[in-house]
Amino acid sequence: MQATLAAGQRHSVGLRRDGTVIAVGNGSGGELDVADWTEVTSVATGNVHSAHNTGRSHTVGLRADGTVCAVGWNSHGQCDVTGWEDVVAIAAGWRRTLALRRDGTVVAAGRRAEGACDVSGWREVVAVSCGDWHSVGVRADGTAVAAGINRRAVCDVAGWTNLKAVAAGYLQTIGLT
Repeated sequence: MQATLAAGQRHSVGLRRDGTVIAVGNGSGGELDVADWTEVTSVATGNVHSAHNTGRSHTVGLRADGTVCAVGWNSHGQCDVTGWEDVVAIAAGWRRTLALRRDGTVVAAGRRAEGACDVSGWREVVAVSCGDWHSVGVRADGTAVAAGINRRAVCDVAGWTNLKAVAAGYLQTIGLT
């Protein structure tokens, strides 16, 4: 297993080669409570929107058995991932968590008001990413799908093709062809 990192606005998480996790930074929301995590293969951090700079966030881990664990600020249910299975990838954003299942479907937990969790209809997805106000995915055919508030056209990905990866940020979406 390769060691990896994830960085949030006020905390950082490291995945060690042995599948354990370490976190440092502001832990006011419990996002650093990862000391007992084992057999983790991937980590993600939820970011706190800059206008709501409260220092609260969450940390998400993908276990080798395809289940998901989450700790931290959970006021919108973004850590309610118990029961998620057959997951191959995770993403965390402001107030939400996404999981890509082995069958190419996506599940979401967290705040639904902005529409960024409206991913239940996504199919044949191979990669996901969370921004502050939106979620994006890459389909197996190289096209993109997006959900959420389309502020500054961050969800205008309908014409994108030949994608290998996407990344969502505060008010931007980028794709790699």
